[in-house]
Amino acid sequence: MAYAIGGISGCHINPAITLGVLLSGRMSGKDAAMYMVFQVIGAVIGSAILYALVSTGAHGGPTATGSNGFADGMMLQAFIAEAVFTFIFVLVVLGSTDSEKGAGNLAGLAIGLTLVLVHIVCIPVTGTSVNPARSIGPALFQGGEALSQLWLFIVAPFVGAALSAVVWKVLAAKEGK
Repeated sequence: MAYAIGGISGCHINPAITLGVLLSGRMSGKDAAMYMVFQVIGAVIGSAILYALVSTGAHGGPTATGSNGFADGMMLQAFIAEAVFTFIFVLVVLGSTDSEKGAGNLAGLAIGLTLVLVHIVCIPVTGTSVNPARSIGPALFQGGEALSQLWLFIVAPFVGAALSAVVWKVLAAKEGK
């Protein structure tokens, strides 16, 4: 996706990335708000398509809709995992897309491989979100526990994204000296 739509929108399909870009000073608040609204709309449309495919038949199950969740007593671990791995993911995005010191044409590869590694580590803990829109869409169709736990999959990625923007600004300022 980075190579397909990156030149048009920067491949902003994740509100956590958009928040990191906003807080790092690369995007206006108005643009960030509009991006986030349409990211959630896109996630709901995508989730509706997935729901239509899996809502009947043998595909049923707790994650058939792709909703995130955490086990009883694991809320803190889930929050830490989502915040820390969103932090890592957004920091890689900010660094690899930097106009002066970024990875240029290889940014999409660095971002994609980082997202793969984030998923490998986090899937056993939360099903991996690191993207509030990606959690909102499926939770609306899954309902129940997915909706009651949704707050974590919005707040934790935003915390991680905000922290990564702060760290990126510090790192970028040190490099500029």
